[in-house]
Amino acid sequence: MLRFFLVFLVIQGVLFAAELSRPVQQAIVIPFTNSIAALSAWLIKLFDSGVVASGNVIRDQPSGFAVAIEAGCNGVEATIVLVAAMLAMPAPWKLKLMGIGLGFLAIQSMNLLRIITLFYLGQWNDTAFEWAHLYIWQALIMLDVLIVFIVWLRFLPARREARAA
Repeated sequence: MLRFFLVFLVIQGVLFAAELSRPVQQAIVIPFTNSIAALSAWLIKLFDSGVVASGNVIRDQPSGFAVAIEAGCNGVEATIVLVAAMLAMPAPWKLKLMGIGLGFLAIQSMNLLRIITLFYLGQWNDTAFEWAHLYIWQALIMLDVLIVFIVWLRFLPARREARAA
């Protein structure tokens, strides 16, 4: 268990440092965040045609209300926590890669729901938006990470204990 936590912390440190570096921000994080905004706007447009996305901003044209998807709101950090946990576990690489891929989809699906609900909540009430943004959805996204990790653990093969001769 100690090995897991140490490896988990080291991997998180490396991945978070990489994520914060300028080259990774420019090449991966910013384009990814912009694509999340575009996808969110596309989903919202299925029900509300007055929505546009520009970069990381989603705007309701009739009301002028807009939300910006910033660092910490794009699901990258939650994904890093999940990736670090899965890589730290002693498991076959095939299961690790499958877990990371499916976990990424689960986290981003939840994050899209988060962005869309916050977009509409912000148009309704600023206080409710801030509270949901800072407390409710932060906890729900991390709970999603935990649930995905626990479900993934159930698919791992049982470890064989070494027998004394």
